Amino acid sequence: MRKRRFSSAQIVILGFAAVILAGSLLLMLPLSARSGQWTSFPDALFTATSAVCVTGLVVRDTATYWSGFGQGVILLLIQIGGMGVVTCAVVISLAAGQKLSLRQRGAMQEAISAPKIGGIVQLTGFVVAATAALELLGAAALAPVFCREFGLLRGLWYSLFHSISAFCNAGFDLMGVRAPFSSLTAFAAHPVVNVVIMLLIIVGGISFMTWEDVRVNRLHFRRYRMQTKVILVTTALLIFLPGAIFFCFDFAALPLGERFWGALFQSVTARTAGFNTLDFSLMSERGIGIMIVLMLTGGAPGSTAGGMKVTTLAVMFSTALCVFRRREDTHFFGRRIEETTVRSAMAILTLYMTLFFTGGLIISQAEDLPLLTCLFESASAVGTAGLTLGITPGLGQLSRCILILLMYTGRVGALTLIFAALSDTKAAPARLPREGLIVG
Repeated sequence: MRKRRFSSAQIVILGFAAVILAGSLLLMLPLSARSGQWTSFPDALFTATSAVCVTGLVVRDTATYWSGFGQGVILLLIQIGGMGVVTCAVVISLAAGQKLSLRQRGAMQEAISAPKIGGIVQLTGFVVAATAALELLGAAALAPVFCREFGLLRGLWYSLFHSISAFCNAGFDLMGVRAPFSSLTAFAAHPVVNVVIMLLIIVGGISFMTWEDVRVNRLHFRRYRMQTKVILVTTALLIFLPGAIFFCFDFAALPLGERFWGALFQSVTARTAGFNTLDFSLMSERGIGIMIVLMLTGGAPGSTAGGMKVTTLAVMFSTALCVFRRREDTHFFGRRIEETTVRSAMAILTLYMTLFFTGGLIISQAEDLPLLTCLFESASAVGTAGLTLGITPGLGQLSRCILILLMYTGRVGALTLIFAALSDTKAAPARLPREGLIVG
């Protein structure tokens, strides 16, 4: 039989699925749980999916349920999911002294959204080195705080765990030793913890290619690629505008310091990170709605973050402005955007909104819960944000399966799944007749 050749999209989705399955089997072992008992496959599968898809939704408190071995497995899954399965596979191949084929280089290019295939090996080395350096720096910055709180050995472990979890935008935490599912609420007004975690989230969420561009061109903004400019500007707007709204309207009853850090942290973490420092019950429905938009948006292409991506949102807004101003082409910084990019952005937006609403409606119907609460949960899953209004541990198996599918789709990408399913579809040999259609 003819040897099956998988497309890059198929390699990505199968790779993620294989790592999730392996992680689930490891988490089922008695060695992974503090109780020494076997963990049910549904609970292990949910946790492994959340870790690999760097989401942070959990049905078992990470600190109190999982043993040191189980927490180590979760951290490894987070690291693989954050860097990407293809990236990790390429690193292993290079470490083993193997040369990358053109197909492997193409898969790596697609995984990190590199503009060209040339120099992909050198770029991979930069990604690995920068990831390790940033995670270790983050752990070193957190160590004095956590060692003071939890002792030397546990403090060092907590520092490393939370640094990797933050950089990979995963949102898993070990603060359940204070109160189950409490996340970072004990450090709501702590400047060091807030600043370090936010910086790790932002740096991990702006993409590896953005780092490389900044490394080469330093602070010369005009020399950056158009994509880097769009990512940086859109990310800044999505941090400071919602942060200002949260500060003025949602946390007005808190002391000034806690109010400032809380508003800024919630604005940063909503786009796929999964940590929280304040009780979301303090937020109005308006604030919850803004959080949902941020969770759906996500980070940058080729980053550790999931979601629709900030570039998709930017293209949609720019296209709308061009229509309003009766201009033909979507553009940024004096550069025109290809029509295929605009169509892809529209398709991605449609897919994510469909998954978001459908998932929320099914969960609401199955669990008899308020629709807004369930939409928050589905947005958190498909945007791989990991934030919750507290309903995840109590959900039934159907709702958990919905969240698993949403997390998986949100990490590998809705278009990637479709391209993988339709990889053998051939283009139509001819174009259909054209006829006008009025919209709006």
